[in-house]
Amino acid sequence: MTDPALSPAPTHDVVIVGGGHNGLTAAAYLAAAGKSVILLERLPDVGGAAVSAQAFSGIEARLSRYSYLVSLLPQRIIDDLGLDIRLVRRRYSSYTPVPGDPDGAGLLIDNTDADATAASFARIGAADDAERFTGFYESTTAVARALWPTVTEPLLTRSEAKALVGDDDLWDALIEKPIGGFIESRLESDLVRGVAATDALIGTFASVSDPSLAQNRCFLYHVIGQGTGQWDVPVGGMGAVTGELARVAREAGARIVTDAEVTSIAPDGTVVYTRNGHERHVVGEHVLVNVAPAVLDRLLGDAASAEKRPVAEGAQVKVNLLLERLPRLRDEAIDPKAAFGGTFHINETYTQLEEAYTGMTRGVMPELLPCEIYCHTLADPSILDPDLAESGAQTITVFGLHTPDRWLTDDNNDETRRRLQDAVLASLNSVLAEPIESLLLTDADGNPCIETKTTRDLEHTLNMPGGNIFHGPLSWPFAEDDDALDTPAERWGVATAHPRILMCGSGARRGGAVSGLGGHNAAMAVLEG
Repeated sequence: MTDPALSPAPTHDVVIVGGGHNGLTAAAYLAAAGKSVILLERLPDVGGAAVSAQAFSGIEARLSRYSYLVSLLPQRIIDDLGLDIRLVRRRYSSYTPVPGDPDGAGLLIDNTDADATAASFARIGAADDAERFTGFYESTTAVARALWPTVTEPLLTRSEAKALVGDDDLWDALIEKPIGGFIESRLESDLVRGVAATDALIGTFASVSDPSLAQNRCFLYHVIGQGTGQWDVPVGGMGAVTGELARVAREAGARIVTDAEVTSIAPDGTVVYTRNGHERHVVGEHVLVNVAPAVLDRLLGDAASAEKRPVAEGAQVKVNLLLERLPRLRDEAIDPKAAFGGTFHINETYTQLEEAYTGMTRGVMPELLPCEIYCHTLADPSILDPDLAESGAQTITVFGLHTPDRWLTDDNNDETRRRLQDAVLASLNSVLAEPIESLLLTDADGNPCIETKTTRDLEHTLNMPGGNIFHGPLSWPFAEDDDALDTPAERWGVATAHPRILMCGSGARRGGAVSGLGGHNAAMAVLEG
């Protein structure tokens, strides 16, 4: 360990590496507390994966290009920082067509109409699952209500978290055993089981029966938010959220430096970065790192830690489209605005998800890729030019599952991106009454308004190893009973091997998704220390 007497004098109380939403959250908290804060962001703009962008040339449509929905951002952070953001709750939970049904029948779950939802379950031959499905999520909500208030507090131990939940059988089903057993014991329909299983598989390459329980951790984070598991649409797009975080950070006195690529971090708090062709140095009493743990290993020059660290593999493809209108469905009984008004599941039955995972482990793409769709503009047309919105145009985002980064290399990325885009469109068209390609608007250059982002694209653009949207394997939102919890950084789940360096991003103990929790908890550790 470096002798404190030989350490360079700090230039700032806190140096933050990375200007994603977590880094901005930490900067806002710490600057408001009177700390001198400098934030270094590699890209020309802050926001990281939580940005809005004009993706199509000459088209005034600002898409949430990467992350797109909000569930895990606590109201406490919004209130503490005085963020002026608005989140819209979607009326419909989900719509799921029955694959291969000659009439295109599907399951529509309406959050406001239990009778209509029950009738929809009956229509697809799953009447008995209507009540079971409600009970399934009542169980997960009970766990969410117990654990959600703890995420902005020092870590509980596993035993403390289990006692707080207060239901040993439910704890075992969600935390100790593969989530597949819980799904199968509560639900009967293959399609309904698939709707539940997707919460365990977003961005996670695993079977629902995987003994690693990676899928369980993913599931827990998808159902815990706000104590309800609801996922909301940010008005103005994701860029509105990070724009507010940047505003409050700057107004509190944080210095935000963009186009600043950090090249090394030292345990003594020295951070070296380049900007405008010049190398510069800053020194922090604390260094908060809003990059993936594997990236921190590289910046520290820590080859030993890098070798031991689990591979951060992403497993998704994201496709953004701009349509002249919503497509017609094979299911003529369903209004497309209802179907696209929540999460639209495509070819995501329980069997299809498991078969896709098994095939993908062998490098075999399924005939119909499991996908889910979100239509931002039905809830928030403000991201479109008013004339475009008035014309009926809509954006849709398609998230393809079980497409692991192990398939991709820098050499085959372009070819694989085309294959994945074709697979997504084919899966979409399998449940539509007209080809989606016929509805694509064209940009100012005459190109169809569609863009596809692979895991390799995320690694190149956002510095996410393996394109992993969580920066690496998710962790439980509690400590193990024998974990060291002696320092503020350990108690808040942001510790690294070096006392002056803290994780403040998705790689922190309770990181993942757009939550601000990594930033909040790192800031609390600094202030407690």
